[in-house]
Amino acid sequence: MGYMNSQFRTVEPALIEQRKTFRHPVQIQRTAIRQHGKSARKGELVDVSIYGCRVACDSIIAEGSRVWLRFEGSSPISATAIWCRDGHVGCRFAETLEQGLFRRLTLISE
Repeated sequence: MGYMNSQFRTVEPALIEQRKTFRHPVQIQRTAIRQHGKSARKGELVDVSIYGCRVACDSIIAEGSRVWLRFEGSSPISATAIWCRDGHVGCRFAETLEQGLFRRLTLISE
């Protein structure tokens, strides 16, 4: 009987970080994010790993949308918007980030 009562109980998000790799905090203001078929918007890269990133921007992007990211000194990078809330977008890169670009992004400080 206890199982039937507990299956609908709301659960808070986990307090433990469960990502594959650590997201390195950065602060790079020369970042652009563009949804497919729309114009690019300015953003700020907040954190990054080889698998994804978080960008602060004023755009509302639907979860699952394909986006293009451009960081300082990079070609456009294809990604998927995994979540969007509170002025931030969490993105997963279509391919892992090139090691040289990752190193440049984590060493830049504006």
